[in-house]
Amino acid sequence: MDSKFKYGMLAGLAAALAVVPVKAYFYKPEKISGEALPDEKVNLDRFRKNLSDAIKIPTIASKDPAKTDWAPFEEFAGFLEERYPLIHKNLELLDVDCKGPRLYRWKGKDSSLDAIALLSHQDVVPISDGTLGDWTHPPFEGVDDGEFIWGRGALDMKNHLIAVMESVEDLLEEGFVPERDVYICLGHNEEVMTSEFSGAVVMCDYFEKNNIRLDCVLDEGGAILPVNVKGVLNKNLAGVGVAEKGYADFEISVTAKGGHSSQAPNHTALGHLADIIKDIENHQFDAELSPMMMQLFDKIGRNCSYPVRLVTCNLKLLKPLITKVMTYIPPAASLIRTTQGVTMASGSPAPNVLPQKASVNVNVRIYPGETIEDVTKHLRKVIKNKKAEINVKPGWKNPSRISPTDSRSFRIIEEICMGMNSDNIVAPYLVMGGTDACHYERVCENIYRYSPFLVNTGLLLTTHGTNERIPVSSMSDGVAFFKRFIRKASEK
Repeated sequence: MDSKFKYGMLAGLAAALAVVPVKAYFYKPEKISGEALPDEKVNLDRFRKNLSDAIKIPTIASKDPAKTDWAPFEEFAGFLEERYPLIHKNLELLDVDCKGPRLYRWKGKDSSLDAIALLSHQDVVPISDGTLGDWTHPPFEGVDDGEFIWGRGALDMKNHLIAVMESVEDLLEEGFVPERDVYICLGHNEEVMTSEFSGAVVMCDYFEKNNIRLDCVLDEGGAILPVNVKGVLNKNLAGVGVAEKGYADFEISVTAKGGHSSQAPNHTALGHLADIIKDIENHQFDAELSPMMMQLFDKIGRNCSYPVRLVTCNLKLLKPLITKVMTYIPPAASLIRTTQGVTMASGSPAPNVLPQKASVNVNVRIYPGETIEDVTKHLRKVIKNKKAEINVKPGWKNPSRISPTDSRSFRIIEEICMGMNSDNIVAPYLVMGGTDACHYERVCENIYRYSPFLVNTGLLLTTHGTNERIPVSSMSDGVAFFKRFIRKASEK
């Protein structure tokens, strides 16, 4: 190597290294306009009582409306009317020609403006068989022990629904009138991931038929997670879901000659299927740090301690390395690519019978920007056995669009969160599961998924699981957020 070139390279590297500490020093959180917000009046005792009683009503939906027990939903409707008299006196309960969903319209001063919509769903998931005895308190008793409120729906999402109702009831008591129309959209079957009879679809049909555009939609999604890494970061991450993954189940099957297992060939249908499973697992989807995820990492990186910022200020430079490392960590990999998991298998009906057909189920969570067609092409490409049948099962959905982070409504969420607690880091987030929000893309561009409750990761894992519960300490801030959001987002 030419000595002048070598010394030039070393000089350039030295100059770059000299710049990094300076770059890291100025690599700090962006300043958000606004000061600390004053205390908001919240009737916490009423919220606790109403959430506890809402949990006692087991609103469980079925994909087939004919199999749904409608009595709890009728009871829940009566419960809402009893507990929120001002809402039912001042808001219009719209007829959407469908049993289950409840769509309220709060008429604003200027209905020509695009409206805002607050989404929730009334239904909860059932209790898994054999787990009832594992609950500290019965899942449908809504026990309030002073520290937590326990039960199915405490986090998903009767807490969110009741908080929305509490905030609107409070604002009505205070005489507030929004500038633009406000809609409360309460679906009834979000948990069954249905589309043919979806309450959210029915409500969106209403908006579309009546030429109603929405300025923004706010649904469940990210929460506020405490992040405490000693010497690195001690703040709260408020993840605002700007997109959600798609969902699909694929059945992949092979056929072979059946018969008695005493005359088994070298490879049965299950043997051929094993090769297919290896093809799938050995060929994962490509991973990429999207602009959405880079923005998330940038927000976190700017809030880290100074020594750590020496690394985080160079995210773009380290992007290939970060991407590679994340692919080895399943929870992290799910944030940067479409994931596929072989979840179920079937073969012979008896131990001594060769299977004539063997199948596996591949569950796929589709990354925004890709489609069900892309997944099908990928599977056909990586599976070497071209005789395999590949069929997508009913109930699939493509991923949502990615909502902008420079919109008025996202900025409102950010300003409120920061105004309520300066230790909050507000960042865009990808929702792994499905929500009703994706159906509203027909009538809205600014769709966000955010539940304003401070909950640690351990508690979040109880969602859909055993001992679901919400800390009482997080409840007041939830109502306060919704009150502030309605006031601000409904302005002209």
